[in-house]
Amino acid sequence: MTERRWTLPNTITVGRIIACPVVFYLAMQPGTALRILAFVLFLAAALSDLWDGYLARKHDWITDIGKLLDPLADKLLLVATVVPIYLISQRPGPIGDLPWIGALPLWVVLVLFGREVLITVLRQVATRQGLVIAAGSSGKRKALLQNLFVGGALFWFPVAQMAADRGWTGTTAWTAWQTFHALWIAVTLALALFLTVYSLVDYLWKYRSVLGVT
Repeated sequence: MTERRWTLPNTITVGRIIACPVVFYLAMQPGTALRILAFVLFLAAALSDLWDGYLARKHDWITDIGKLLDPLADKLLLVATVVPIYLISQRPGPIGDLPWIGALPLWVVLVLFGREVLITVLRQVATRQGLVIAAGSSGKRKALLQNLFVGGALFWFPVAQMAADRGWTGTTAWTAWQTFHALWIAVTLALALFLTVYSLVDYLWKYRSVLGVT
């Protein structure tokens, strides 16, 4: 493979990084329209992760800078979405509550972010040793489940607000949707937490030599 300094996948990844503060700002706004826009922009950013990876593999555009930027973009998108979800869910009133879960527990945030901090430290140690750690399959599965949870949570807040404003609550259709949405959020969060811990153990074991463990 010929190393390239810049490729289309890298450009897409940078676009995802730029979108992160915009998603954060929109998600924190009280209006339903802006929160829906935050969800749509998040969805585009999450799908772009699949797209740039596909292009990189198909056209042999995998570069060391891409291996560093891609996980960085994933981490920033996680922060730009989980922090608003946590903050909104802590606000009083039913609109801020996630279905079945209520306020997002702080320990969930610490598990999600703690894994990213530890893997970032591992990558920095590896870089000093001349090794670039790319996102592995367990990390990609973890990111997918995290995105499914985040997408469901981001979409819940404006939908719940619209239901309250328009008098949908209490109807059969809303009850069915609320149950489906609650299942989506609860199941994807549980799987995301499992894969977060699993991928951390997987990376630490796979690259244990970087830490001086044989």
